[in-house]
Amino acid sequence: MCGIVGYTGTAPTTANGDAAGAAAPSGTPLDVAIEGLRRLEYRGYDSAGVALVGPGLDGVAWAKKSGKLVNLIEDLEQNPLPDATAAIGHTRWATHGGPTDANAHPHLADGDRLAVIHNGIVENFAQLKAELLADGVTFRSETDTEVAAHLVAKAYRETGDLTEAMTAVAGRLHGTFTLLAVHADAPETVVGARHDSPLVVGLGEGENFLGSDVAAFIAHTKEALELGQDQVVTITPTSVVVTDFDGKPADATRYTVDWDSAAAEKGGFDSFMDKEIHDQPQAVADTLLGRTDATGALVLDDLRIDESVLRAVNKIIVVACGTAAYSGHVAKYAIEHWCRIPVEVELAHEFRYRDPIVDERTLVVAVTQSGETMDTLMAVRHAREQGAKVISIVNTHGSTIPRESDAVLYTHAGPEIAVASTKAFLAQITAAYVLGLYLAQLRGNKFPDEIARLLDDLRAMPRKIQTVIERGEYVRATARSMEKSDKVLFLGRHVGFPVALEGALKLKELAYIHAEGFAAGELKHGPIALIDEGQPVFVVVPSPRGRDSLHSKIVSNIQEIRARGARTLVIAEDGDDAVRPYADEIFWIPQAPTLLQPLLAVVPLQIFAMALATAKGLDVDQPRNLAKSVTVE
Repeated sequence: MCGIVGYTGTAPTTANGDAAGAAAPSGTPLDVAIEGLRRLEYRGYDSAGVALVGPGLDGVAWAKKSGKLVNLIEDLEQNPLPDATAAIGHTRWATHGGPTDANAHPHLADGDRLAVIHNGIVENFAQLKAELLADGVTFRSETDTEVAAHLVAKAYRETGDLTEAMTAVAGRLHGTFTLLAVHADAPETVVGARHDSPLVVGLGEGENFLGSDVAAFIAHTKEALELGQDQVVTITPTSVVVTDFDGKPADATRYTVDWDSAAAEKGGFDSFMDKEIHDQPQAVADTLLGRTDATGALVLDDLRIDESVLRAVNKIIVVACGTAAYSGHVAKYAIEHWCRIPVEVELAHEFRYRDPIVDERTLVVAVTQSGETMDTLMAVRHAREQGAKVISIVNTHGSTIPRESDAVLYTHAGPEIAVASTKAFLAQITAAYVLGLYLAQLRGNKFPDEIARLLDDLRAMPRKIQTVIERGEYVRATARSMEKSDKVLFLGRHVGFPVALEGALKLKELAYIHAEGFAAGELKHGPIALIDEGQPVFVVVPSPRGRDSLHSKIVSNIQEIRARGARTLVIAEDGDDAVRPYADEIFWIPQAPTLLQPLLAVVPLQIFAMALATAKGLDVDQPRNLAKSVTVE
């Protein structure tokens, strides 16, 4: 989840900046860009860079460094850039190519007179790059962004207008992107384009701003324009012009930001967790981007395993900890069903101590948000020592576990600031589905049209997740009514079982109350003794359109606990009238294929845990005793 800043103005000027409304100097374009990048650091990144243009400059002045923003600042102190009238700045979260100086943004073209920065993924970059290579273009990075830069440069040479060039290129790109560009020929102009990736305009006096969110410019102005989908914006110190991808005039919505700087970093939400729950539709969508080639076949990010080896795999072991392990349990159901390969799910910290049966026909899948979880790293090393191949599912580029794996699927969820995981969990499940379908494709378990239909089902999930989030107020109200509860149980069957486990974990992490998840069939084998009058019990109900016996059995479970006085809190699909007579509260979710339902069913449980903890006055972003990345065994 990269950060983007754009600025043009006759600095130093004043703007209508702070919360008290007092004017504050904006500083030079470079100052504004660096400050904006600093305010976007919360998004997470692995390199940073800036590009400047101004009258009298011979080309673009630029600087970029891998690592944290301080590295760029130190470089600028040692190698100052000239005065300028416009600037763009970028913090990169690596996708194509590692976190190196060469792969950092900006990327230059047209004899270093043009600079481009980019958020997102250009899915058809390989085809476009081949076209440019045929034209004799030389590339200096591994990124998809440099392809966009050379395309804009080519279009600019044909049109002589930066806005027209950007418009022409935006229409050719597939995937998700926000692009900003400056050119030495237009020293007071910044042009941006957006498709499925955020871009906001900040409106000043004698200056204007662009940002991936308002945090980039909140210190200078609270007046903003919200750009629509597939729009191009051109800013100068005195003008803002918005067009669509056909070059026709387009409208943008003006509004006043009523957040302070701290709230702006959270997108106006009360907590990072709340923001990250709302990020989940985009996290799932981004994790699905770039997964198919020109023929529609699935591909992995960084595969260093011969296909013949994967075809010969006779067992898969998922190693992970905590929330990541529950995503592994969901993966087990999906991969076994699609691929007919037995899948075991191991807690990483137990794996190497039990003398596991692992050989060269075993595929180990390591799941970790940070890529640095020590328990998981040691499990990966042990598996490779035994001859197994390792595929990691990781959110953080450049981390240790993907470097020590044979292949990697990156979850493009962006940084997760809240300690208790939400969007990373959904992204891990999504990546596991992709892996399962890839193996089914490779091994011939599914026909191409079957895989295409399943991918279509997956691509429909972000919209459905958004629907669940929009229904969240009823969940929050229910949580507030349960502020005094000291014990909550969770039940699920099939893929609903790991959802129940994750729901219980979230409540323990955030609200510090006892919560347990059970396979619903285990009720009569002991846990039903815990049910007494008023005991809250969440029940994750599978789709009635799936296995009839599965649905009917869990309806019977609801009746069993209700008869013993439980307060039944039911998560069910829209239209599932069979649960109505036995539910005290129903949290409806859209219909979805059974194996994909966890992407929806877990969201009300996340919202519930957050709301209950908030009602108790607890810090949902930094729960006591917990750390985001556990780097010791």
